[in-house]
Amino acid sequence: MPYSTTKSSFLSEDFLLQNEFAKILYHHYAKELPIIDYHNHLPPAEINANRKFENISKIWLAGDHYKWRAMRTFGINEKFITGNASDEEKFTQWAKTLPYTMRNPLYHWSHLELKRYFGIEDLLAESNATEIYNQCSSQLKQDAFSTQGLLAQMKVKVVCTTDDPIDSLDQHVAFHKQGTDLGMYPAFRPDKSYGVENPTSYLTYLASLGDSVGFDITSYEKLLEALSARIEYFHQRGCRLSDHGLEQLYFFEENEFSIDSIFKQVTAGETPTQQEINYFKYNTLLALCKMYHAKGWVQQFHLGALRNTNDRSLRMLGPDTGFDSIGDFNQAKAMAGFFNALNSEDQLCKTVIYNLNPRDNEVFATMIGNYNDGSVRGKIQFGSGWWYLDQKDGMEKQINTLSNMGLISCFIGMLTDSRSFLSYPRHEYFRRILCNLFGQDVANGELPWDEKWLGGIISDICYHNANDYFDFSPENIQV
Repeated sequence: MPYSTTKSSFLSEDFLLQNEFAKILYHHYAKELPIIDYHNHLPPAEINANRKFENISKIWLAGDHYKWRAMRTFGINEKFITGNASDEEKFTQWAKTLPYTMRNPLYHWSHLELKRYFGIEDLLAESNATEIYNQCSSQLKQDAFSTQGLLAQMKVKVVCTTDDPIDSLDQHVAFHKQGTDLGMYPAFRPDKSYGVENPTSYLTYLASLGDSVGFDITSYEKLLEALSARIEYFHQRGCRLSDHGLEQLYFFEENEFSIDSIFKQVTAGETPTQQEINYFKYNTLLALCKMYHAKGWVQQFHLGALRNTNDRSLRMLGPDTGFDSIGDFNQAKAMAGFFNALNSEDQLCKTVIYNLNPRDNEVFATMIGNYNDGSVRGKIQFGSGWWYLDQKDGMEKQINTLSNMGLISCFIGMLTDSRSFLSYPRHEYFRRILCNLFGQDVANGELPWDEKWLGGIISDICYHNANDYFDFSPENIQV
């Protein structure tokens, strides 16, 4: 039987909402709220320039390693994924793959994106690929489909990009001067500043960091001085949060190594031992976190990814091309030691921790309660389902675990963590899943049907908690 591309009850207005309580919560309290996307990888230059994309492949397939992994699994040649095939050919191969992604979140996300942005209700397949390619590509020429137009369509109030300490942030400053309703703020991502496992690339990075601060980084003390200067530079340009991508946090009870000796060793081109690498990361992160605390920032830790597992593909395609997976790192003891070291000096700022291994949900959900101190509502957060876990089952597990072991009512909700301007229906996806879980509890008699109270909690999780938690304001930009 051929695959039918005609619309059906799939993606109805009550998609994922399985009872009347869930429908009321979503349609009356969640659906129309603005979006605060406090972590993503959107290019700030494309937002500032208000870029229009030439066709649907440019905005939908380029850089999307979720789709790339699915296409490789389906047997699509790399030529049609990251290779030199035409944009329309790549789209056709994705359309050929999509019907076979059923029960993968890509099937939901892709059709939500086609429907919400382009009004396309037919199911995408190879048979209608050309028609849909042309229809979407034609709409992308309209002003409403520029980068800023797309964000406005989804009621995005804030986007926080991910920026290296050496970034000039010129695009953020220029965008601020446009005076639009959208807030675009940088987020400080200093991973390369402690990446001493590769001395060659580290030396290259130190030279660039030195150029950004106007002095040579000839010692570990100079490294911290440079990072402090860049934090001040980011702060003046509206930055109020940092982010870190790590396998795990690190902790050492005693000064087991000389941090200055490790720095000299690396700058001499020698690779430290694994324990020395971990010690360097620990000390540098500890120093950075104290700087964040002094500025009143929020710090984020994305933990648990096993990256670049395929050497051959890494050589051919580079990083972030779809060859990372969930790692199985020990998290609890070092995380507790790290946070405790900061908390003991009252220098633990607002913190969001994200795990990539679902086995650690309970670890992370209980860890945040150790360091909430009553000074801030939800000061330490167990972040939303991330990467491989930002799908229905992963979101439900994260929400249920946080509900069981913390206060879901204080949760700051969803983010995209995306490189795509078409990814914002993931907030809708999250909101529907959240409302359905609460609605099921009401239907089961496990929660009282107090519409205004539950509706308020839903609204808080979807928008108000994040709006209160982060200090985003145009007045923060001083240049």
